Amino acid sequence: MTGTAGARVVALPTYEVRIEPGLLARLGALVGAAAPAHRTVVITDGNLERCHGAAARRAMGPLAAEWIVIPPGEGEKTRERWAWLTDRLLALGCGRDTTLVALGGGVMGDLVGFTAATFMRGVPYVQVPTTLLAMVDASVGGKTAVDVPAGKNLVGAFHRPALVLADPALLRTLPAAELRSGLAEVLKHGIVADAAYLTRVVAALPSLLSPGDAEADLALVADVVARSVEIKAAVVSADEREGGRRKILNFGHTLGHAVEALSGYALLHGEAVAIGMRLEARLAERLGVAETGTAAGVDEALDRAGLPAALPAGMDREAIVVATRGDKKARGGVAEYALPAALGRMAGGGRGWSIPVPEDEVRAVLGPS
Repeated sequence: MTGTAGARVVALPTYEVRIEPGLLARLGALVGAAAPAHRTVVITDGNLERCHGAAARRAMGPLAAEWIVIPPGEGEKTRERWAWLTDRLLALGCGRDTTLVALGGGVMGDLVGFTAATFMRGVPYVQVPTTLLAMVDASVGGKTAVDVPAGKNLVGAFHRPALVLADPALLRTLPAAELRSGLAEVLKHGIVADAAYLTRVVAALPSLLSPGDAEADLALVADVVARSVEIKAAVVSADEREGGRRKILNFGHTLGHAVEALSGYALLHGEAVAIGMRLEARLAERLGVAETGTAAGVDEALDRAGLPAALPAGMDREAIVVATRGDKKARGGVAEYALPAALGRMAGGGRGWSIPVPEDEVRAVLGPS
């Protein structure tokens, strides 16, 4: 990580993640330098268009770009929307000399990334994450996907972006619930890899939940984003296609994805992952792979961030168990879990960082319906 006064650069093997307040104003120059193309197409959603569209269009400057605006929400991350986007690109006359720009949160990054991975067998794309969740997680690592009726992110591809541009100043317009959702992934990074970072983030939560215009506030957010990206980048660079250590980043996601899907995506991703982390930490202690007190430490951090502590009322516990069988990490119909050994350290290193768990143990931590 390099840079001062709120500007940070985290280098991955083939691209950079640039983190800097005010970065959006240089969008055109940075996209043009990282992924020069005959056609540049910016894809965003209606909410982002209203909030940041005018500034982003000005920032593109002399770099002529087509704009595609789709409705917001997880419900748009589908094969149907992917097909519509590819048809729209073809109608615009786009070819292999096209760069796509994903301006938005995790839904936009996943959808545009999958479109870039498959259009003309692969074109470059630039991630411009506008939510904390997307900055620290979804935009980094090259995973792209769409949701299908059977579950979340089950159809996708690995496709690295040409560049990631994270402007912490954009978070000032983000609703508090969205900030909390992103903080779930920030806290996860501390839990799986850096206990000292976890402690620092918990102490800084009041400022992180209400970032202001002051340079110090934005620098704090930039530092947190950069450290989370560093943690994820180090793991991903060593295991891009999730054959081993990258699985630790799935902590909270096996049960979290099931809960998120069963809520009809009424829960934000980070909210569902927070519930998943609480349950999976208890599962780790129950199985004897985690130190006593690990689950309490996870609960305390998530409580301080104001993240959900319980499953939604009326959610069918058995439906959660059934949903885990279709998870990408399941093998032989048995769900595998990334489980902590302690705060800052994960279990299962000798087993590929993924632990198969009997369903009765999962039922025990879920409790009665």
